[in-house]
Amino acid sequence: MTAKPLPEIRPESREFWDAANRGELLFQKCDDCGKTQFYPRNYCTGCTSDKLSWVRSKGEGLVYTFTVVHRPPSAAFKPDVPYVIALVDLDEGFRMMMNVRGCPPEAVSIGARVRVIYETIPESEQKLPQAELIR
Repeated sequence: MTAKPLPEIRPESREFWDAANRGELLFQKCDDCGKTQFYPRNYCTGCTSDKLSWVRSKGEGLVYTFTVVHRPPSAAFKPDVPYVIALVDLDEGFRMMMNVRGCPPEAVSIGARVRVIYETIPESEQKLPQAELIR
């Protein structure tokens, strides 16, 4: 069986991935205009400032939209089907894509409250943010 891909950890995202390994969700906030952003970048997407701070998220939000995957993109994902990929609007004002775990796909709905959990990627030490429904 092929392994699932590992995230490409770049200098601008290292802090994010290190925090994930500690069970923390970090996002960037611009010190000049206050815009929040995810994924990590070197410059603010609002004003292009390079003055960005890392802020800890409480890790809760709403499902903006989602899809149920029935055809895996590769053999590595075949044991997971069906699974849910969701765009989640975190309470701090940024959006992330993640899988919704721990429930059948039909339990997920637009507007559902979720919290971030962490899974270790098989054959790796890296943890990956995922979501679970808040019940």
